[in-house]
Amino acid sequence: MTAARWTSADPRRDRARAIADLLRERISSGELPADARLDEDELGTAYNASRNSVREALDLLVADGLVSRRRGVGTRVSAPKLGHGLDRLAGLAETLTGQGEVRNEVLEARRLRRLPKEAAARLDQKATAGGVRIRRLRLLDGEPLSLDISYFPTDVGAPLLGADLSGTDVFQLLEESLGTRLGSAQLVVHADVADADLAALLQVATGDPVFRIDRLTRLPDGRPVDAEQLHVRADRIALEATIERDR
Repeated sequence: MTAARWTSADPRRDRARAIADLLRERISSGELPADARLDEDELGTAYNASRNSVREALDLLVADGLVSRRRGVGTRVSAPKLGHGLDRLAGLAETLTGQGEVRNEVLEARRLRRLPKEAAARLDQKATAGGVRIRRLRLLDGEPLSLDISYFPTDVGAPLLGADLSGTDVFQLLEESLGTRLGSAQLVVHADVADADLAALLQVATGDPVFRIDRLTRLPDGRPVDAEQLHVRADRIALEATIERDR
């Protein structure tokens, strides 16, 4: 690594941009791997720059999502984001095939005598009809990616309670138990932040950004069978879709 040289006449913003560009190259080449710590004093010495210039350079990289700052942890290189397509109905394990080991930590799986009002309305049934709730923490190579909360009608959800919820996507289990392919899903994506409980589960800081995805999955005949809410780490997942203009 060659230290950059500037004269005192160089504006601080130009210095910061130059430092940011050098760090981008080191991150993209793998010289600075994910989770590498970036110390402001060390960078200032390496690039012969003031602390303010280094801090501004790191601000640029934070804005680009290449590094992150957390109290008590410092500034570190972010892991590359994983693409999660919104234009195909697929489980997390299907979406992240080849990216690592996807595992589900089952936090809750039980029958409910009464469904929450909102879940019942989405499933087009009365709350008093009851149902099944499953809460899972989704992990990739041991790192939490999302918290998924799903509600099912009783006849649909009951067979799932004895199934392999830790190692198999719910979509696959649904298709196996119902004997038919799933049909379609409606999705709404919200910007949200992690409260203390969610932050502890996802191993992020309280107030960190997350995506909240409300997904309602239907059978080919239109019957709603899975009313789901996903809280997804925005620092690890990028939501993607391919869409076409109406002709």
